[in-house]
Amino acid sequence: MISVLTGTWPLFLGMGLLMVGNGMQGTLLGVRGEIEGFSTFEMSLVMSAYFVGFLGGSQLAPGVIRRVGHVRVFAALASLISAVLILYPSLDYAWSWIALRIVIGFCFSGVYVTAESWLNNSVTNDKRGQALSVYMIVQMTGIVSAQALVVTGDPSGYILFIVPSVLVSLSFAPILLSATPTPAFETTKPMSFRRLYESSPLGCIGMLLSGGINSSQFGMAAVYGTQIGLSVPQVATFVGAIYLGGLLFQYPIGWLSDRIDRRALIMASGAVGGIACAAAVASDGSPTMLIAMGFVLGGMANPLYALLIAYTNDYLDNEDMSAASGGLIFLNGLGAIAGPIATGALIGLFGPPGFWVLLVILFGAIALYAAWRMTRRAAAEDPGSYVAINPGATTVALTVAQEWVADQQEAEESSEDGDTPPAPTNAA
Repeated sequence: MISVLTGTWPLFLGMGLLMVGNGMQGTLLGVRGEIEGFSTFEMSLVMSAYFVGFLGGSQLAPGVIRRVGHVRVFAALASLISAVLILYPSLDYAWSWIALRIVIGFCFSGVYVTAESWLNNSVTNDKRGQALSVYMIVQMTGIVSAQALVVTGDPSGYILFIVPSVLVSLSFAPILLSATPTPAFETTKPMSFRRLYESSPLGCIGMLLSGGINSSQFGMAAVYGTQIGLSVPQVATFVGAIYLGGLLFQYPIGWLSDRIDRRALIMASGAVGGIACAAAVASDGSPTMLIAMGFVLGGMANPLYALLIAYTNDYLDNEDMSAASGGLIFLNGLGAIAGPIATGALIGLFGPPGFWVLLVILFGAIALYAAWRMTRRAAAEDPGSYVAINPGATTVALTVAQEWVADQQEAEESSEDGDTPPAPTNAA
């Protein structure tokens, strides 16, 4: 772990500051939207717009990077993100927030692609797993830390929007000034959706549903909290508990996934997540109960993303893992776009508990589908390794994770055959 940090700490420092800024804006907009008098439907469109931009960025940013280079893309997107964060309180119209969220989603996606490319180029093959784990911890720690900053000012003013703008601006300094050479950007020919579905129906359906779960908790948790009358500190604690659960449950679930049938663990995660959300509906708005159930919600939802990727890899040849990453990201992105809108619709029907109703439905669907798939197919004979990775990761991080799994499998096969594993090389 120390060897990973030695050469990549500027990247991790920059990403940590970036995630603090991004985590602040997610919670702050949910609170400020209530102050501005936006309807639940309007806020659901605002929150969904981020994922529209993010999905678009994940598709278009690689081409832009290849044409003009990492440094120019970084500088341009940094300027746009800082500008958007300051413009939010100046433009108090829902349609303007929707447009700004599309822009900032696109920008953050491009920034993540660039940073993850640099990270990939900074470590050797044998350190990929450790680097991805540190990357995930830095991301989650940044978002959790951001919730403490939300309570330091008045959400109806400007200061809380200036703070994330400054943090985002500062985040690029250690990355751009690091001595790490600019990597060559390569893309992999994508796998067709038909072939991907035939390889892993549960992986495809699960990624679509988990996209809805993660975008709903990321985008609508603060909206829900303000609607039921939680104070700003309580809203921040509730959101922070979701992400803290996502961080702390990653490794126990990952450890289990390498030892038991992953479909059983996917089914259990869906069942536990659904039960926790149902308990939150019955809690009658108790802040303590909501925070506890938010912790469980995040603990089941966040690892589920990595779990589904690991399960899908179990049924792919090593050379196909990278090709599958684009399709998995796209399916997750479609679910993410629909999640906040569906949450807003259910809140309109059932009131604030509609936030939890959608999560119960999505978790339950994953659990039931995983249980059904267990009756249709035998467990993988030689499952690969689980890699902790966040739902907000781009195709670059997902490709790196899958290539690391392939490297591990090849090393194990070489060891079993009595061959000497190849010496580590720089990740491409």
